Amino acid sequence: MAIKDLIKMNNKKTNFIFVGGKGGVGKTTISAATALWMAKSGKKTLIISTDPAHSLSDSFGMKIGHVPTKIIENLYAVEIDPEKAVEEYKEKLKSQMDMTQGMGLDLLEEEMDLASMSPGIDEAAAFDQFIRYMTTNEYDVVIFDTAPTGHTLRLLSFPDIMDSWVGKMIKLRKQLQAMTKMFKKILPFTSDENDEDKALENLEKTKKQIMKARKIMSDPERTSFKMVVIPEEMSIYESERAIKALKKYDIPVDNIVVNQVLPKKDDCEFCKARRRIQNERLKEIEEKFKDKKISKVPLLKKEARGIKTLEKIAEMLYGQPKAS
Repeated sequence: MAIKDLIKMNNKKTNFIFVGGKGGVGKTTISAATALWMAKSGKKTLIISTDPAHSLSDSFGMKIGHVPTKIIENLYAVEIDPEKAVEEYKEKLKSQMDMTQGMGLDLLEEEMDLASMSPGIDEAAAFDQFIRYMTTNEYDVVIFDTAPTGHTLRLLSFPDIMDSWVGKMIKLRKQLQAMTKMFKKILPFTSDENDEDKALENLEKTKKQIMKARKIMSDPERTSFKMVVIPEEMSIYESERAIKALKKYDIPVDNIVVNQVLPKKDDCEFCKARRRIQNERLKEIEEKFKDKKISKVPLLKKEARGIKTLEKIAEMLYGQPKAS
């Protein structure tokens, strides 16, 4: 089975590919090469970097922003700006939770300021962007160039966290709605019932989007997770743990991409020694991940930057692209 057979394309709905792994293994290179191959195959493709330390701009050799930037025909890229994402997220929270004058708006703003200092607010904001692209069908395929493993696992656990949080907000909103109706005649600053209904409607909509995203992420016909490793112990062990964690979220990992494999030509003692170690690690990878498709990308002589280099890597992985 060729690696390209693992890229299942549902022509009626957007398909999603996650590329993850330990920091420094070449996730962005594999993500960018995959996105380029998809675009060259005639698929309208979006690649999104969810890593706060973005490197897509470096890979493609052009400036990429917080909104989709055209790279070539059929290919667009986004580097999520954490600060902008947080501001957009806070505005969204504010609009959904607006309690009208005199009923807690000041308290809400204080809580949001506290939330902005919380370690999880950037991930919540990133997840909000994540849902935005997962619940539309604007693209044939969306590729997520993820942050290092720990950050990615937290991001992918957010459907459960956000679902619980939104559920609590819906419950609170209904309680406030009942109180508003009860005291409407004696509290002139209470909001109009239609405003309360709209706020509740927005929260219900968010909950449905979260549930939809969760369902898509666990659908092997629409979602693929490709784990990038290098032939080193730490990378192998971290990837093994990550795959077990992803299994808990029902996210299918179908492909292991082994990056930075030394060429077989042994032209120095150091190269021979490194190659022997890599051979041992490659055997370990094949044993630990024998139920996955394993593909290899050689260590390049220069940095994987620019369209031409990425095209070569894409061909190593997927063969020549054929426009559909």
